Amino acid sequence: MVKAGDYDVPDGLYYSREHEWVKLEGKLVRVGVTDYAQSKLGDVVYVELPEVGKQVKQAAEPKIKEMELGAVESIKAVSAVYSPLSGAVKEINAALQERPELVNTSPYNEGWICVLKLSALEAELKQLMDAKAYAEYLKKL
Repeated sequence: MVKAGDYDVPDGLYYSREHEWVKLEGKLVRVGVTDYAQSKLGDVVYVELPEVGKQVKQAAEPKIKEMELGAVESIKAVSAVYSPLSGAVKEINAALQERPELVNTSPYNEGWICVLKLSALEAELKQLMDAKAYAEYLKKL
């Protein structure tokens, strides 16, 4: 575990500049929002989950609809969740429909958003940061 100020940044995950995390699980990846993101959002009251089967593209500039996995709504704001990698949504975390606060209380475990079946892992993974690089990125914000 790396600390970036008050924020937890677990080792063994990959991170995007949009504050999503990725956990490799064979040919699949589990995706969620980081401790930093959930902290900045405040109390999460609703999570818009993607549909199983939805095709998504790795988020890049400028952002387009095909890069969105869904949204997280808090008492402060609504924030899009962008896909850190390209692929198809294989599974969603249905528990978030009843308990959206899991994004706040367990962002790296129970509060995950979805699982993706990837289409271009090797090339796209290079666009993401490891825990140490993400912690350094957070220090600059």
